Amino acid sequence: MRQAQHPDNPVTILLSTYNGAPFLQAQLESFLNQTHLTWEILWRDDGSTDETRQIMHRFAATAGAGRCREAPSSGPHMGAAPSFLTLLAEAGQSSIVAFADQDDVWLPEKLARALCHLLPAGGSPALYCARQYLVNEQLAHARLSARHGRLGFPACLTQNAANGNTLVMNEAAAALVVRAGYPPGSVHDWWSYIVVAACGGQILFDEEPQVLYRLHGHNLIGRAQPLYQRAWAALQRGPHVYMTMMHRHADMLESQAGRLTEEARQDLRLIQAGLKGGVLARLAALRCPRFRRRTWLENLLFGWWFLSTSQATRHAPHAAWSVPKGETEKAV
Repeated sequence: MRQAQHPDNPVTILLSTYNGAPFLQAQLESFLNQTHLTWEILWRDDGSTDETRQIMHRFAATAGAGRCREAPSSGPHMGAAPSFLTLLAEAGQSSIVAFADQDDVWLPEKLARALCHLLPAGGSPALYCARQYLVNEQLAHARLSARHGRLGFPACLTQNAANGNTLVMNEAAAALVVRAGYPPGSVHDWWSYIVVAACGGQILFDEEPQVLYRLHGHNLIGRAQPLYQRAWAALQRGPHVYMTMMHRHADMLESQAGRLTEEARQDLRLIQAGLKGGVLARLAALRCPRFRRRTWLENLLFGWWFLSTSQATRHAPHAAWSVPKGETEKAV
C-alpha cells in the first residue's frame, strides 16, 4: 500500500491545536513521513497561550506552498469537538479528510492504508478508523489498543469505536456529518461515527495499528485503560453522564430521521421508546441484538444503567462529554 498507488487522491488533514507545544512537532514530522505524499493541513488554533501557533507557522513556511493553511475560524477557544467539527465544515469539498490530534504520532502507512480501505467505496459514504499503539510520553512501552466487536448502528449509540486520531472519511461521509450538525456536549469522532453508521455508510475498522497514541496527564481516559479500570471509572462517574449523551444523540438523530436508513429508523424508534418509556419498553430495546457494547462486563453495566436511569436525564443542562479546557477528548 505505497503512495504511488493513489497519487491523485489528496487528503486534507484537520488539525485542531491547543497549547500543544510539548508534542506538536513530532506529530507534524509524522505527516512529512507519510508514504502517501498528496496531503495538506487545514488547522485552527483553539486559543493557545504557549508556542503552538509559532510552531505551526514555522512548519507552514517549510512544508511547501499551500500545504499548511490556517482556518479562517482560528483563534477563539471552542473546545475540542466544536473546533474539529468547525474544521470539517471549513474543509469544503475535500475528497478525503482525516482528523489529527496534536500529541500523537502517525505511522508512515496511515494515510495509504486509509485510502486503500476508502477508495473502493466510490461515492458512497465511508469512514475509516484503526487500532493504535498506546505509548507513554516518550513514545515507549507500546501496547495495542482494544479490538472492537460489533460496529455500526445502533451499537454506535452505546460505545465509540472510531478513535478520532485514526478517523478518516471520504467526501460523502464528511458531507453527512456537516449537514447533521451536532448535539451539545458530543465528541467529534463519536458523533461522526454515529451519523455515518445511521445513514448507511460503511464503517471500516483496520486491525493494523496506525497511530502512536501518546498517553499523558491530559488524556489518560477511555480505552487507554484496562477493562477493569474502565469499569471502575464508569462506576465512579455513574450513569448520568453516559445516559445524558445517549439521549442527546438519539434526539438529534430523531430530528432528522429522513436521512437514516429504514433499519436505522426502526432501531431508533425502538431505542427512543425505551429511553422515553417504562421498564417494559426498555427491556424491548435491550433485546435488539445490535444494541450492544463490546464486552459482557460493559454490557452488564450498560443494561443496568439503561433500565434504571430516570427520564429526567434527557433534560440535563450540562454537556455530557465535555472535558476541562486544554484536555483532549479521545476515547469513550
